[in-house]
Amino acid sequence: MKPSPARLAPLIALLLAAPAMAAQPAQPLAWASIDHLQQQMDAGSLDSRTLARQFLDRIAQIDQAGPTLRSVIETNPDALKLAAALDAGRAKTKRGPLYGVPVLLKDNIDTGDRMLTTAGSLALTDAPASRDAGLVERLRKAGALVLGKTNLSEWANFRSNHASSGWSGRGGQTKNPYVLDRNPCGSSAGSGAAVAAGLVTVAIGTETDGSIICPAASNGIVGIKPTLGLVSRSGIVPIAHSQDTAGPMARSVADAAALLSVIAGSDPRDPATAEADGHATDYTRFLDPNGLKGKRIGVVRQLAGAEPNADRVLEQAIALMKAQGAIIVDPVTVPHLADLGGPEMTVLLYEFKHDINAYLATRPNLQVKTLADLIAFDKAHAEQEMPWFDQELFEQAQGKGPLTDKKYIDALAKAKRLAGPEGIDAALAKNHLDALLAPSWGPAFVTDPVLGDHIVSGDPTVGGASQPAAVAGYPSVTVPAGFAHGLPVGIVLFGARWSEPTLISIAYGFEQHARAWQPPRFLETVGGKPVTGSP
Repeated sequence: MKPSPARLAPLIALLLAAPAMAAQPAQPLAWASIDHLQQQMDAGSLDSRTLARQFLDRIAQIDQAGPTLRSVIETNPDALKLAAALDAGRAKTKRGPLYGVPVLLKDNIDTGDRMLTTAGSLALTDAPASRDAGLVERLRKAGALVLGKTNLSEWANFRSNHASSGWSGRGGQTKNPYVLDRNPCGSSAGSGAAVAAGLVTVAIGTETDGSIICPAASNGIVGIKPTLGLVSRSGIVPIAHSQDTAGPMARSVADAAALLSVIAGSDPRDPATAEADGHATDYTRFLDPNGLKGKRIGVVRQLAGAEPNADRVLEQAIALMKAQGAIIVDPVTVPHLADLGGPEMTVLLYEFKHDINAYLATRPNLQVKTLADLIAFDKAHAEQEMPWFDQELFEQAQGKGPLTDKKYIDALAKAKRLAGPEGIDAALAKNHLDALLAPSWGPAFVTDPVLGDHIVSGDPTVGGASQPAAVAGYPSVTVPAGFAHGLPVGIVLFGARWSEPTLISIAYGFEQHARAWQPPRFLETVGGKPVTGSP
């Protein structure tokens, strides 16, 4: 009996995909989900120490040798000992989904252990932090294994307008694991690249504007930028308290939701989280494969049209959403998008000076005590710290006054009003929407240490859709949606404050039908060969 064309179609699709997959030997633990790892550990066929050892070996093989991604800035010297202790306590401990699962942290997140917290700067290498950040306390309480720290755009990309994302004086230049001469985007570049390369199960990134969404999209993974105040910022090297947040980065919506469930909640060390316990929940409850059905989703064409590959993937995503029962409103206008840049930058400059000085006061064992000290350090170590670009943002911030200045107060009020109530909220209400949709970014740009990044969030001429939600302090989720020339392309969903459950439901419903994720091949360049030593 001859098989029907319908039966042959899946086989043909698999064969067509085979050349891309063939270069990637089986790495079941490298690509395993949290749920799959827990099943193996519960069955006794895997333990946390073995898992940690395999990830550490993979970091040595891929990150420190072979493709040399430079995504991991430091591994935890106590990782195997901590993993063994978790294994010993497994049978007698009430376990959550992250118990025994390795997690990498962006290197601007304090750990009160032997690892450093430097924001990528040599100026902060004198001594470790004295205490875990609030979210790290939650991770350890949940039994997660802190495997190490990831490289980042130094100072979370707030030192120069001409910086290369993923570069730091301490860690060097992070590479995109899909195509190595392409940029991983910033500033959570290392977190995005490490998860994409299978160096860890999940990682934590931070965002002020685009620093979770862009590296997640550029590295073909899921990133959740939470509502401001859902996740504690205590013990995190800051840019600006009115926009900073940490969030999960993972290869699937399910893993990102599980990680968010652990790190969300109130923390007395961060007053912005006062309402968090009233909204934090088990976000895995919203993993509905039919999550698109009946959802009203508005397409923000103002944030599209800049990059043809991203636009093509967006159209494919819209078609899939319609086919799965979503109600697409197209186009939807978000007011004031062009008016956010000026007040946002004013706010960031003022708040950075105030917030970095306050953070440095919590690190008494460092030689640098103020932003002025950091500026002086960079000048004294310019060969290591400023080989290609300067520190004009540092210097502009240093010139700002206190947070009582009317210019700052007015800029903050304007930015929040235009982005939130008169921007995102107005668009949602006018069209009775559950969420807004746009391309996350275009395919990853070429890393350029001379001219810096070739893409800026919020600039309609080059793409990037993170700015409205970032300025408003509202949540956004990016999910893989397709590929262009071997490079991942994502879509971003954003919505009202505390709308994480809705966004996760939509993102999961899309992911389950799009099935867009593919492992990286570590190509030298677009159309090139995998680098020697690639897995």
